[in-house]
Amino acid sequence: MVSLKQVALVAFTAGAAAQSGSGKTTRYWDCCKGSCGWAGKAPVNQPIRSCDKSDNPLSDMAAKSACDNGGGVAHMCSNQSPWAVNDKLAYGFAAVKLAGSSENAWCCSCYELTFTSGPVAGQQLIVQATNTGGDLGQNHFDLAMPGGGVGMFNACTNQWGAPPNGWGAQYGGISKRSDCDGFPEKLKAGCYWRFDWFKGADNPDVTFKKVTCPAAITDKSGCKRNGE
Repeated sequence: MVSLKQVALVAFTAGAAAQSGSGKTTRYWDCCKGSCGWAGKAPVNQPIRSCDKSDNPLSDMAAKSACDNGGGVAHMCSNQSPWAVNDKLAYGFAAVKLAGSSENAWCCSCYELTFTSGPVAGQQLIVQATNTGGDLGQNHFDLAMPGGGVGMFNACTNQWGAPPNGWGAQYGGISKRSDCDGFPEKLKAGCYWRFDWFKGADNPDVTFKKVTCPAAITDKSGCKRNGE
């Protein structure tokens, strides 16, 4: 017979697994409304902000995503690009999938990622979860960075006039810093970030732990977890 204490321990362990661990990263920028932009996903003050085609914040949180069937007006906002705080720390946003967890727990939560491989080993990136993806593995952080590849969906052609499959390869995006030169002005800094602070790293591994979101991040997304 399984005791209540054992059940509680299993539940605690499953919950703890979503708070910290080892994970993998990829990169993307699809210009779609983030999954955490919909109401009712998590206990938050409001969903992640979305923007219209001209990158203006939308007041209608229920606006349909530009990547939905038939299309809609809601896109990813350009200010969800990553930026450097200093040589060792940066802030940004990510699509997330954590083992044993769900959007209710990770939407608008922040995670401190410490890179453990590649040229950025030892550097840290704090990301807020704005999205998820059916093609993500477990403990997977798909880092949002302009020019990172559109992946499964592409609203960048509609929003920014990107090529039909986005900038560069559909998965992985552009391959060199100079490719950023032709990007829309609002996306250039986030594109250059990949080759400057991020040192052109290609899907480095990480350890992660849940942290309280910095105000500099929530000021951009508009979303805070209740109680934070």
